[in-house]
Amino acid sequence: MADRIVIKTGREKSLRRRHPWIFSGAVAKVQGKPTLGSTVDVVSDKGEFLGRAAYSPHSQIRARVWTFDPAVVIDSEFFKQRIVAAQAARDVLVGQQTNAYRLIAGESDGLPGITIDRYVDTLVCQLLTAGALYHQETLFAVLAELYPDCTAYERSDVDVRKKEGLPLATGARIGDIPSKPIVITEHGLKLAVDVVSGHKTGYYLDQRDARKAIQTYAAGKRVLNCFAYTGGFGLYAAAAGAKEVVNVDVSQSALDTSVTNLALNGLEQANVKHVKADVFEQLRTYAEQGETFDVIVLDPPKFVDSKASLNRACRGYKDINRLAAKILAPGGVLLTFSCSGLLSSDLFQKVVADACLDANRDLQIVAWTQQSADHPVHIHYPEGWYLKGLILRAID
Repeated sequence: MADRIVIKTGREKSLRRRHPWIFSGAVAKVQGKPTLGSTVDVVSDKGEFLGRAAYSPHSQIRARVWTFDPAVVIDSEFFKQRIVAAQAARDVLVGQQTNAYRLIAGESDGLPGITIDRYVDTLVCQLLTAGALYHQETLFAVLAELYPDCTAYERSDVDVRKKEGLPLATGARIGDIPSKPIVITEHGLKLAVDVVSGHKTGYYLDQRDARKAIQTYAAGKRVLNCFAYTGGFGLYAAAAGAKEVVNVDVSQSALDTSVTNLALNGLEQANVKHVKADVFEQLRTYAEQGETFDVIVLDPPKFVDSKASLNRACRGYKDINRLAAKILAPGGVLLTFSCSGLLSSDLFQKVVADACLDANRDLQIVAWTQQSADHPVHIHYPEGWYLKGLILRAID
């Protein structure tokens, strides 16, 4: 008999609704001797098949479901079918917009714990769970078959691995380690991406639509790009004809890449400034100096790591939005974002509203934004929706 997890009476409802996570508190007993990441059948207390999952004995999420179909075997053909289906979807969702996109979005593509971003001919992979690690050799063999002209680099250097009892891991898996930044094209603009040491897998592919959206507001305007990283929003604003762009980030190497990106696109750098500073402190300085900007972008890193940190994170979001609202010119536009999955859209809107109230400013919502279409959200896995944004216009 296959190794099995038996679910407690009444705790199988989420599985019947096809949510892929099984928490430790829902497990009545484990039958057999499953090992870290191995495949187990998930059954009800009456023995009914509920799913086939990867076992993770050290995680609060004790198992993640690969399939709800008892006929499906978790083998190389399984991974091949899921990846081929995901690629076909990206061909439609991304089209000719870019040659860099998210190929596999974990649970939302039926491959829990696996993230794969494609940058031209380099696949950057994050294996974040025990099941992903268990099947890693199969996964990379399938990738080598499906993408014979691509290299693959692993960036499993995310703290969530520790919750699974896994060590961090990086390195070349197919081909050589990329020796220099990869130049991608996005909406006709070129950007240099360091997949070895850059944030996430090298770049924030999920903000592609929002970067494009700033061009609606930037022409002839003074633009402040906070948490600029390698200057993506600033680059789009400059390309749209902004009068001035100020990129603020704490990392000098990121700002240096922003300069490179401007040069790659033949854009005048005289009207683009780079300020190495803590964004919170720099916003306060601008407020004290009476500076104003026509367009402000707030795209901070994730402030929420756990439910315990939610209140502290809300204070951080409120602080930066309050400061930004203070220095937003009359009729100006604020683009503000949160990539914290534990912060709901409703709560984010309330935090920003409170920030505007404290700043004594009236703004209206022009649009909501979310992660780009190559970062889909499975209908039964709402946790896959993490990035939310507001485009606001000052009306006072």
